[in-house]
Amino acid sequence: MSVARFIADQRTKYRVPHAFTCVLLGVSVSWFYKWIARAGNADGLHTDTDRRRARLDAAVASAFTVARGLHGSPRLIADLRDLGWEVSEKTVADSMRRQGLVARRIKRRNGLTKQDKTAPKFSDLVKRDFTAAAPNLKWVGDMTEIPTECGQKLYLATVIDLYSRRLLGAAMGLHPDAELACAAITMAVAARGGRQAIWRDEESERVIFHTDRGSTYTAKAFTTLCRTVGIRQSMGRVGSCFDNAAAEAFFSSLEWEVLSRNHFRDTVHAQAVVIDWCYTFYNHQRRHSAADGLSPVNYEIRESKTKPEAA
Repeated sequence: MSVARFIADQRTKYRVPHAFTCVLLGVSVSWFYKWIARAGNADGLHTDTDRRRARLDAAVASAFTVARGLHGSPRLIADLRDLGWEVSEKTVADSMRRQGLVARRIKRRNGLTKQDKTAPKFSDLVKRDFTAAAPNLKWVGDMTEIPTECGQKLYLATVIDLYSRRLLGAAMGLHPDAELACAAITMAVAARGGRQAIWRDEESERVIFHTDRGSTYTAKAFTTLCRTVGIRQSMGRVGSCFDNAAAEAFFSSLEWEVLSRNHFRDTVHAQAVVIDWCYTFYNHQRRHSAADGLSPVNYEIRESKTKPEAA
């Protein structure tokens, strides 16, 4: 019996996913599906339905690989439709189930918020409305820690535009302090064309940056930088993750899609992997329901063509 025939029989007789058996035997899933395509009727694909299912499984496996194993059926269906497939989400989910393709593994993170009760506070200007009609109206941000096997932790500070969910700033460092927060804001301002591009003479029209009430964001260095570049600060209530849910959602994606799938040797290794995911995958490939099912960058490109004033 051939290796490919054995793999096929495990699914037929024992409901063992093809992808699982391929991993155990050390062969690629793509090779197995190429074998199915060549085998045709002679190896058990007796009907047009069987052959179409085999082709679909191959396409789903390929799209799953291109998406780094991070897209579930709701996003994979959009990828497949871009390739010309006319399929339902249920059909894609069934294909993923047959092949043992699982997009996410859940992991929780510890919060870093430490409040400075003596520092000035800022009002909540967002009030859980995490939508924006144009770029540079509302930004959100937060910090998280990234553990490494050497014991040293790396910290990531973010700035996200709620218009497209684009990650504008992703600063990484060894300390979760105001300097790291300032670096993230500086990166975000540069990504949007500099201070002159986001500055508004009327204070009420300036971009809002919403965070938690951590001491990092109430530090003098950070509040001064925000005023200098024309940013209004906004803060949620103490102990309420829902007041900054959009920033929390980003970190949930980071943990599910990167941290739970990697073991970082040291901070250099961690930084390389995380930054690649942030700027290569998250901004340019990862589909967002808040961005009409497109990646943040593609959404902004599309909207800039239809609404020039929003660019």
